[in-house]
Amino acid sequence: MTSYVEHEGTSAFSFDEKELLSRVMEAVLDAEGCPYEASVNLLITDGAGIREYNRQYRNIDAETDVLSFPNLDFGTPGDFSVAENCEADCFDPDSGELVLGDIILNSERVKSQAKEYGHSELREFAFLLTHSLFHLCGYDHMEEMEADVMEKKQEALLSGLGITRE
Repeated sequence: MTSYVEHEGTSAFSFDEKELLSRVMEAVLDAEGCPYEASVNLLITDGAGIREYNRQYRNIDAETDVLSFPNLDFGTPGDFSVAENCEADCFDPDSGELVLGDIILNSERVKSQAKEYGHSELREFAFLLTHSLFHLCGYDHMEEMEADVMEKKQEALLSGLGITRE
């Protein structure tokens, strides 16, 4: 399992972002029964940066807390057999790892939402990573039933890691 973390700007947290990403990523992939070693890229930017990415890639001119760009087109959430049909595009030729996708996280929103919700920045960061990683595994929340499934998975995973709202 490989995770890459890149920073745009001067965001700073009191915890190791890469270690937290690796921990959450391993838990999500184990929970989903992913049969492959995998990799994820995380870019940490600010509000202006994420707004530009949102405008550029989603045609939405607005700031958000996190963006997820899955590499796989899942027919069924968590069904990794879809990777077998796109081997050349889905696996890193050097490492052999499944490339799950990219996450762009807004450091300013991590800080403001942690305050707003009354929990730590670590908890908010981990929540947004968990949310995004489930997106990278094919989950969505466009419909109420999908949102319920995703929310339950997120909360169970974070509780299992001991990352609670405090």
